[in-house]
Amino acid sequence: KVFEKAGKPGWGAIVPLYNIVLLLEIVGKPIWWLLLFFVPCVGIVVSVIVFIELAKCFGKGAGFGIGLALLSPIFFPMLGFGDAKYRGPQTA
Repeated sequence: KVFEKAGKPGWGAIVPLYNIVLLLEIVGKPIWWLLLFFVPCVGIVVSVIVFIELAKCFGKGAGFGIGLALLSPIFFPMLGFGDAKYRGPQTA
């Protein structure tokens, strides 16, 4: 549901690796960041950064992004089925 709100195909969420590519497109990060997910320890940090950016794309704060990283089964449905609207990648 989160992918559909962002204008991406919903079925992409269940396809391994493609879901990460779609997630990177949603948050506005380069596709080569996919490689960083496979580096030990770096992958954890990159995933937290991507989840924080995803939360910001939907108008939520960094705390919500940490919740996405740590408690995904709870926070992703809140984001997908809640009233949050996709606002695009946030630029500084």
